Amino acid sequence: MEWYQKEIVLVPRARGFHLVTDEVVRALPDLARFKIGVAHFFIQHTSASLCINENADPSVRVDLETSFNALAPEDAPHYVHTVEGPDDMPAHVKAALIGTSVTIPVTDGRLNLGTWQGLYLCEHRDRGGARRVVVTICGG
Repeated sequence: MEWYQKEIVLVPRARGFHLVTDEVVRALPDLARFKIGVAHFFIQHTSASLCINENADPSVRVDLETSFNALAPEDAPHYVHTVEGPDDMPAHVKAALIGTSVTIPVTDGRLNLGTWQGLYLCEHRDRGGARRVVVTICGG
């Protein structure tokens, strides 16, 4: 059994749901040496998240953003934490709902995602900046 860990820095993106599967795989050339295993992805931020979802129709990303904005709107009167701007507290709520990590099986040196699945960076701030993701792979 072998362990591998690497920090990936994703390019800054605007608020929204962004398919990052290809960017992540390009940053992991060592993935190819794992015949079988698991890859764990952990985002080191509290106002962005990671998830697996539809990789084909871009309207899914629009609908996800719209839905989460309805769940955690800006300027809600019950927010106490407001010092970092109107998009900050909703970003924390969205990140708590979606989560900071995903685990994907590795098979024959590739992420074993379903046909219509992709890895998403869920950017919840208007300008979140570059996002750091720690990738840990275990396998052989």
